[in-house]
Amino acid sequence: MKKYPSIITLFLSILLFSCGGKQGKTVGEVTSLDSIRYATGFTVSAFDNYTVAEIINPWDTATILQRYILVDRNQPVPAGLPEGRIVRVPVQNLAVYSAVHIAFIDLLGEIDRVIGVCEPQYMNTPAIHEGITNGRIADLGESVSPNVERIVDINTEVIITSPFQNMSYGAVEKLGIPIIEGADYMENSPLGRAEWIRFYGLLFDKVELADSLFKETESRYVALKEKVADIKTKPTVLPEKRYGATWFVPAGESYMAQLYADAGGDYIFKDTEGAGSVPMSFEAILDQAIHADFWLIKYHDAKDLTYAGLRGEYTPYENFDAFKKRSVYASNSAKVPYYEETPLHPDYLLADLARIFHPELFPEYTLRYFHALED
Repeated sequence: MKKYPSIITLFLSILLFSCGGKQGKTVGEVTSLDSIRYATGFTVSAFDNYTVAEIINPWDTATILQRYILVDRNQPVPAGLPEGRIVRVPVQNLAVYSAVHIAFIDLLGEIDRVIGVCEPQYMNTPAIHEGITNGRIADLGESVSPNVERIVDINTEVIITSPFQNMSYGAVEKLGIPIIEGADYMENSPLGRAEWIRFYGLLFDKVELADSLFKETESRYVALKEKVADIKTKPTVLPEKRYGATWFVPAGESYMAQLYADAGGDYIFKDTEGAGSVPMSFEAILDQAIHADFWLIKYHDAKDLTYAGLRGEYTPYENFDAFKKRSVYASNSAKVPYYEETPLHPDYLLADLARIFHPELFPEYTLRYFHALED
């Protein structure tokens, strides 16, 4: 994957020029997109007839993962462009590999532009399943090895996917189709990830809409955070459950650790280093979290998890105080759009967590993703 040297900035600047006597226009030419407040994974610079969007390499932030040159599709490609992948915008036909990016596109009102998806069984967006049923949207198979022939047959203009370190896109890279490497999932802050809607708005020339949608999310998130900020008693929080012999928990600098703190919780593993996941043994978890006030679990199953089911999975689970006191909450992603919505709307997830941790402050609120386990 080609890298381009760049000076990395934490703020996005749009330089607006007068259009008098000039061909074309700057993509996303609105004054509202003037700076990025939370996201650190992309930058944008606007010029007379094109816009440069750079994705910062999350594994080496001194380099650029990809540079995209966004050019109005109704205008000729300008001469003297910098090196990068040219993307004609607004994008008309695109293939999408992940449910999260489908959600960004849907929120922007551009779901009709999607003509191919990978792994639709993990997507809860109704329009995607309707499109596959009526033949408008192609099922491209697994994201790690998509059907290259179908990608070509449906006239795909752009592909959106999530990058991973040192990964290759195989035969797809040889097609010459721009691959948008959406590294939004690597953001450490909830609002930083949500702010990527401003990047995706550029692809559809909907910067103004994307900006307003993000500001609404930011406003709700900040208001919720402030409501619990002065709470003195913060309940302790244990996340997830074991898989095989390992129990993965969010590291102390992670997206989820910040959400627990912003919701007025005391995350037990807040002092662990890093922003990813920390693998731990069951014994280590039990030693540190046996007295946790709340236990939060995410899972994907046709049936709702119960205390009996949890005990049936692994009998030692019953040793946790949260199990004994019936303070386990779970989110079943087979029934709720947890993974589609929460990257765009961390305010929704924050509301759930704040309600679980401090029910006295939110007596009228109904949980959106989580439910209290039943016996």
